[in-house]
Amino acid sequence: MSFSDPLGDMLTRIRNGQMRGKSKVQTPGSNLRRRVLDVLQSEGYIRGYAEVAFDNGRKEFEIELKYFEGTPVIREIKRVSKPGRRVYSAVTDLPQVYNGLGISILSTPKGVMSDHIAREENVGGEVLCQVF
Repeated sequence: MSFSDPLGDMLTRIRNGQMRGKSKVQTPGSNLRRRVLDVLQSEGYIRGYAEVAFDNGRKEFEIELKYFEGTPVIREIKRVSKPGRRVYSAVTDLPQVYNGLGISILSTPKGVMSDHIAREENVGGEVLCQVF
């Protein structure tokens, strides 16, 4: 199965899983998805993830969703840069999500990172998604 937007598919699976109160969701594996999941885990938006390998060489990620007192930790997760319209931002123009309460995840020359780490590293890049 081919996707035109694999990262958008993963974000939708997370969003749908949390709306249904699921504890885990699965998504096909890729390096970009792994790096975005690393940022989500380090920022405390998900509990963690595990890689599941199948016999035919295909990989999947099993993402453990995080809840606080029965409500999802991720209130809003949306894709910013899409395949049809890429959104780039210089370090001086990085968007703040809800006055710094949320994060933007960027793909930079130094790797995938959150917006506050990109400001520390003084690097801009493609704004992949925003999480609050």
